[in-house]
Amino acid sequence: MSLARNLKLTLVYDGSDFHGWQIQPGLETVQGTLSEVIGRTTGEKVLPQGSGRTDAGVHALGQVATFKTESPIPLENLQIVLNDRLPPSIRVLGIEHVADDFHARHSARRKHYQYRIYRSGIVPPFLRRYVTHHPFPLDEAAMQAAAAAVTGEHDFTSFAASDPDRTARLESASEDDGGLLVKHATHLRTIYESRFERGSEELVYHVCGNGFLHHMVRNLVGTLLLVGKGTLKPADIGRILEARDRSAAGATAPASGLYLLKVEY
Repeated sequence: MSLARNLKLTLVYDGSDFHGWQIQPGLETVQGTLSEVIGRTTGEKVLPQGSGRTDAGVHALGQVATFKTESPIPLENLQIVLNDRLPPSIRVLGIEHVADDFHARHSARRKHYQYRIYRSGIVPPFLRRYVTHHPFPLDEAAMQAAAAAVTGEHDFTSFAASDPDRTARLESASEDDGGLLVKHATHLRTIYESRFERGSEELVYHVCGNGFLHHMVRNLVGTLLLVGKGTLKPADIGRILEARDRSAAGATAPASGLYLLKVEY
């Protein structure tokens, strides 16, 4: 009988120096780094599965990963050892023993992201890798109205990463799969929350959904910035969604301002 435990890790990481979550030959990634350190600790070859694939430069405050191990190391000790061996840019906030059928990606029901836009004229050097700088005039009320227009279930093809090969796109479209396996081959997603919050120096976009297509949040932000500039109107969001054409939406916003906040199961 197998003594393997299915473990759930909650992670925070600074994505600035990583080529995204997903392991890639010859490149430093979060998944690859985590896999190497877990393997060195347990003596096993493991590939932790994340709740979603964050892009290069994207950060996480509540990424979730799962892997199975036969190592008997107590969870509290395992967390200590992993944090001792991982680079300072990745921390394990918690480790839990979960049911065998629990999967970080397939079991997820909701994802929460935020995008930070720094509005003041000068970005402090210690924030430059963690925000997108936009000190120019924006109609923030119009952006709020446009953000609300994407709530509900829609086909988000217009906000998905462009790929001329439809087959490849459908196979790799999901930035995270939201647990909705039946929708992997579609661009249908449900957005539960889409709003801006104004701070003293920052405009922060909050979005929660059952899944997100590749670059979807950054493409939404790029389009909402066009609304703020007056290039688009809030009413244009419906037209862009109906177009199901990436060229109808705005440019992809930089990765530095994007954070995966938390995952609900």
